[in-house]
Amino acid sequence: MELVSGLLNRIWLLAGLSDATDAKRSKKMEEKALEVYDVIRTIRDPEKPNTLEELDVVTEKCVEVQDLGDDEYLIIIKFSPTVPHCSLATLIGLCLQVKLQRCLPFKHKLEIYITEGTHSTEEDINKQINDKERVAAAMENPNLREIVEQCVTEPDD
Repeated sequence: MELVSGLLNRIWLLAGLSDATDAKRSKKMEEKALEVYDVIRTIRDPEKPNTLEELDVVTEKCVEVQDLGDDEYLIIIKFSPTVPHCSLATLIGLCLQVKLQRCLPFKHKLEIYITEGTHSTEEDINKQINDKERVAAAMENPNLREIVEQCVTEPDD
């Protein structure tokens, strides 16, 4: 009987350690998500004088981070354009890509999507903003690059 009791106590102890490890990992992912959000929240809207945060295009809840191992993370961002026919949704996605690639201090993979049901052509836009070749080609266009730079550059205090 003592043997069984001892084994059960060990199992519960191990289960408790597992829960503690999961909680620690979850907290770390939340911290990484906040770090990502702090980078993107100040991006300026291409046609309005507001930030994406001020327009609720991005929120803390739109950022998810997953641990891929080897100090690498998968960042998933789901942003919501202000209107379902927003003509600048692709440009906003490009701004998110550029700013995160420049500013994040850790190794990562990036997936950016329009929140489901918030844009009339979300599927096409999602493909464009997650295609590395299209992103690179877009950034070679001097006019587009200048607009992106205006959006991602932090205002001087």
